Amino acid sequence: MIAEILSTGDEIRTGSLVDTNSAYIAQKLEETGVDVVRHSCVGDDFDMLVSILKEIGDRADIAIMTGGLGPTTDDLTSEAAAAAAGVELTIDPDALVSMEEFFKIRKRPLTDTNKKQALLPKGARCLVNRVGTAPGLSMKIGRCVFFCLPGVPHEMRWMLSDAVLPQIVKLSGADRYVYQVRTMGLFGVGESDANRELDGFDEYFPDLKLGYRAHFPEVQIKVYARGKDAVRLNARAEAAAEWIFHRLGKWMYSLDGDPMEEEIGKLLTSHNATVAVAESCTGGLIAHWLTSVPGSSNYFLFSGVTYSNEAKINVLGVSPETINTCGAVHEQTAKEMAEGARRISGAVYGISTTGIAGPDGGSEEKPVGTVCIGLATPRYAKGYRFQYNYGMRNMNKEVFAMKALDLLRRELVGEREED
Repeated sequence: MIAEILSTGDEIRTGSLVDTNSAYIAQKLEETGVDVVRHSCVGDDFDMLVSILKEIGDRADIAIMTGGLGPTTDDLTSEAAAAAAGVELTIDPDALVSMEEFFKIRKRPLTDTNKKQALLPKGARCLVNRVGTAPGLSMKIGRCVFFCLPGVPHEMRWMLSDAVLPQIVKLSGADRYVYQVRTMGLFGVGESDANRELDGFDEYFPDLKLGYRAHFPEVQIKVYARGKDAVRLNARAEAAAEWIFHRLGKWMYSLDGDPMEEEIGKLLTSHNATVAVAESCTGGLIAHWLTSVPGSSNYFLFSGVTYSNEAKINVLGVSPETINTCGAVHEQTAKEMAEGARRISGAVYGISTTGIAGPDGGSEEKPVGTVCIGLATPRYAKGYRFQYNYGMRNMNKEVFAMKALDLLRRELVGEREED
């Protein structure tokens, strides 16, 4: 079964709005076992819409289209679909009732402008939108079954799951493939080096596909498995993951694609442990990442952005002698910062960062990209020094923060960083 995705709207065509819908739909279709062969985008132009609907209708089995179902004059999807199919627009009773209920619940009047959204091509089936005003529709144009959904992401996602994917499963029937993706997260190794370490994968796993995604400062390894035997696919994907771990395990922080901060959260929870953070050069980035995880209040106790020397001394208790002798960017300073965060919060673990993110401020002894990270545990406290410089302040801050979390992760899994 061949599938295409069509996004519409001048804001998408011109790039003023990022098209996240197409990426999401493609992922869900692939997970359903349906091949996505093409993504298309057109603006709010009636003739172009009619033309591309006919083109897709001649070459695809199913298509999911987003956008153009609103009440304004530039919302042309229903009208264009009717023209492409050679039918008239009519008021759809189900669409009108769903809209009346939506506005009634919210105690708002249903205007004539909004009623335009109940005009669907004759013969089309209404896809009820329970989280927005615009009903979707499904209909056949040429050989292709189209599913037209609103462009508002949360409405599209709800309708895709509730109304579209179950129909696609029925349409694909016995021809539907099982599709699995295993994602592993790496930190501390580049994409090319990871690729070199996995040389020979195709020989061992010719039935699987290997993919890479560089998402700074991480690298993701993806194993794609596709077929009709779910049990066999799962076994093969598991074997491939073990093979990859054997070669890249020292850099691997996740076997299931979860981000570093979620892995840290799971590890802290399993250890019944808590963490506190003292940040200088990362400016609160570590705290932001950790607290982005639902449930982080169970293990995250304290964050202090102690940017100045005075804050390091007065808030965290860093020794003035350490600052005077070693400077703000030093392993000993980072160690005392982590100890201070742990002490004043009562957390099991304390981590800290102090460094030079750039683009200026470096010296011959401590060039831009220098970061000192402190880790305080119930057994010991230590400061580490690392050197990264990616030429951009934000990139340096991100890799500093990720390295600090990776130090904590290694401690939690019993892989203490080498001196």
